[in-house]
Amino acid sequence: MPDASDTKRRLRVLTLVDRLGTSGGAERLATQIAMRLDPERFETWYCASRWSEDGPQPEGADLVVESMRAAGIRVLGLGRTSSRAAWRWWPLVRLLRRERIDVVHSHKFGSNAWAAVVAPLGRVPVLIAHEHSWSFEGRPLRRFVDRELIARRSSAMIAVSREDRRRMIEIEGIDPEAVTFVANGIEPLVPGDPRRIRDELGLAPGDPVIGTVAVLRAEKRLDLLMRAVASLAEEFPRVALVVAGEGPERPALEALARELGIEERVHLLGHRTDVPDVLAALDVAASASEREGSPLAVMEYMEAELPVVATRVGGLPDLIDDGVHGLLVPAGDGDALAAALAELLRDPERRRAMGGRARERRRAEFDLDVVVRRLERMYEQLVEEARR
Repeated sequence: MPDASDTKRRLRVLTLVDRLGTSGGAERLATQIAMRLDPERFETWYCASRWSEDGPQPEGADLVVESMRAAGIRVLGLGRTSSRAAWRWWPLVRLLRRERIDVVHSHKFGSNAWAAVVAPLGRVPVLIAHEHSWSFEGRPLRRFVDRELIARRSSAMIAVSREDRRRMIEIEGIDPEAVTFVANGIEPLVPGDPRRIRDELGLAPGDPVIGTVAVLRAEKRLDLLMRAVASLAEEFPRVALVVAGEGPERPALEALARELGIEERVHLLGHRTDVPDVLAALDVAASASEREGSPLAVMEYMEAELPVVATRVGGLPDLIDDGVHGLLVPAGDGDALAAALAELLRDPERRRAMGGRARERRRAEFDLDVVVRRLERMYEQLVEEARR
């Protein structure tokens, strides 16, 4: 039976992630959720297992940690450098027991798997495993771990798109009652300056500009987007591609731009803290990914009143109605991607109308406060059920 004082105190919630929320949509969302929990009802901890205060710091780490601590969140780094270093988890187990944590909310497969082991050792009554993008095709071991370890140990699993939930149930064999669909959400963006980035890059006001915000990883298929832009050059001689984000694919993308002869049209901006200004410089936003969950970047495009050309994968059809807020194309189809981009570049009025409807939908359906309030109710309900 719980101590009587436990029913009176604020619930204690620990967010578990692999890396700090300095880049990557899932990591940023996990950080934002932790920072927006109602401080009158929740005490909040945040653990990044592959980060250490004494180790190398990713760009923007100081600001993220400072912001969390200013919001009253206690931040812990485990400094894991290898998946085999199981002993690195012991400080977290001790914290879970000492602080009598009520809820561990883990994010993404690696943290979900470890949380399924660590939370019971730490005597935590509620574990919520948040999967941000289902990508287990051809990976029987991951599907097995998801079903037999994570699902069995979790009080609830969260899928960020209806398609992800369907796959977790139909392909992995997870009990439908165990998987809840919770769409992602973002905060409203501050208005961007439409001229600043264009001036920085030497782009004229009338130049057609396509853009994307993404970690430069293979599954984002920025190579396909780059080839599509190259094919538009004859009809749109001044077309440019702007990419905000950093990642391991940068050398390959730079080489491809040279091979296609469009290095002057392609602007790889790296990590940016002025995303609203970047989005304000665009005419059309693009997402060429081969898989996605519920991408925050696409919600940011919608908030910036941009029409979106996106692949019909994961949660993207949950965000974009084809022909209403943008255009959807098959994944991996470079010709269809180029045709959709050209269709919108030819029609400024249609772009503006789509962008306006996209912002309306984002604000009505994909708001961060809505997500946080829903999770707060979930925490309280699951803890109450565990106590009973």
